[in-house]
Amino acid sequence: MNRPLPPAFRMRRRQTLALCAAPLLLPGTGYAADPLPKVGDYPSQVIHVVSPFPAGGGNDMHMRLVTNELARTTGQPAVAENKGGAGGNIGAQSVAGSKPDGYTLLLSQVSIMAVNPVLYKAPGFDPLKDFVAITQINAAPLVLVVPVTSSLRSMADLRKMAQEHTGSVTYASPGNGTLSHLLGVVLEKDAGIPMTHIPYRGAAPALLDLLGGQVTLMISSTSSVSGAIQQGKLRAIAISSPRRVGHFRAVPTLEEQGFKGMQFEDWYGFFAPAGTPPERVAYLNQAITSILRSRGVVQKITDAGGELVAGDAEQLAAQLRQDITRWSRLVKLAGMTVE
Repeated sequence: MNRPLPPAFRMRRRQTLALCAAPLLLPGTGYAADPLPKVGDYPSQVIHVVSPFPAGGGNDMHMRLVTNELARTTGQPAVAENKGGAGGNIGAQSVAGSKPDGYTLLLSQVSIMAVNPVLYKAPGFDPLKDFVAITQINAAPLVLVVPVTSSLRSMADLRKMAQEHTGSVTYASPGNGTLSHLLGVVLEKDAGIPMTHIPYRGAAPALLDLLGGQVTLMISSTSSVSGAIQQGKLRAIAISSPRRVGHFRAVPTLEEQGFKGMQFEDWYGFFAPAGTPPERVAYLNQAITSILRSRGVVQKITDAGGELVAGDAEQLAAQLRQDITRWSRLVKLAGMTVE
């Protein structure tokens, strides 16, 4: 006759089985030593990740940060692609129109998903109807930077220069309607700092002209300029977050410098075309968040001035809905429209 196992033994057996079922991690990395188990036959082919901006900016950096490890996590090749143009609309459109099978993903950010649908008369996509969220990568402030040779060291310096030399102060942004552009509009309208906006096709070309002295300053995501700051080429004079963060802890916030209500944060996140099977979205969330939570990737996100999020799909979907409401109001307030 079989006797029931003692409770303590049953508990140890459950713990052992759980350990056996857990993925084996590579020491010190957080990466699974073997690819995640497939969901049915998924994935079984190349996974394409699209950045809707040119190479070299923050969007591109975050895309490659994950894509470079995605092959190991999924067991399938992963390809990073840049499809810039129209403030990010071209790349977003291309993914929105792709087959919803989990093999074409979009690495996007607030300006494309929450601003463009209001800013552009015909953006070519609807962020809520054409996409399904996978996971948010980070939350990060915008940063105002100048060449290290500039005389500007604070927002007080910038205000003084702009008011004493009306029309001479210019600021670069990654494009019309980006968060950087909108922050510049708010600084001009609400803070009384007259500046001329110079839009570029992405952060990389804007950074080149800033370093070349073609513009006075640049408003950017922290990830796009952190490298140049660490190299001693740029100086940050303010960040837009409610608190000092990451590699930018020495930089005072706009609030600290007397600009009340100036709290704006950017983020990057992964999306798939609407209609992608939920089980594949869940698989991708698990694969991507396991990469994001690895020690090396967390360090790179922190060094770039951001804070890790790596949440579930609903968290990103809720964040997107909230930001659409917030940024839509600012676009309308600024009276901006792009054909």
